[in-house]
Amino acid sequence: MTEGAQFTRTGAGERYDVFHTDCPARDVVDHVTSRWGIWVLISLRSNDLRFYELRESIQGISEKMLAQTLRALVQDGLAWRKVEPTTPPQVTYGLTGFGRDIGGPLTELFDRVTRQLSEPAASRRVPDGPDRAPQEH
Repeated sequence: MTEGAQFTRTGAGERYDVFHTDCPARDVVDHVTSRWGIWVLISLRSNDLRFYELRESIQGISEKMLAQTLRALVQDGLAWRKVEPTTPPQVTYGLTGFGRDIGGPLTELFDRVTRQLSEPAASRRVPDGPDRAPQEH
C-alpha cells in the first residue's frame, strides 16, 4: 500500500489496513467503539427499539448524541431505521445482520466485564511485584 493512495480492497480474504487514514473500515470501527456506539449496539442486541426507548435505556446520553450515533450506525449498515407515518412519527431502530455480527463480541465483552465486577474486589486485584512488571519489547 502506498502512502496517500486511496485504499481499495483487492482480493478476497484480504484485510483492510485500519491504520491507514483512507481505510473504509476505520470509520466503522470508530463509530462502533465511540462513547455511545457500543451502548447503542448492546441496547439493540435483543430487541428493536424506538428512539425514546433507546434514550431511556442508555443513561446519560443526550438526544443529540443518540441521533448522531444512530445516524452513523445506520450509514455504516450496522443498524436500520423504520419511520411509521403517524403523528408524531414513530421511529424504530434495529440491528442488521452486520450489526448483530459486530454486536455479538461487544455483548460478550460486556458480559465478561460484568461477571468480573460481580466477583469480590480482592479476587480481581493484581499482585504487585517484579513478576507483574510490564515487559519491554
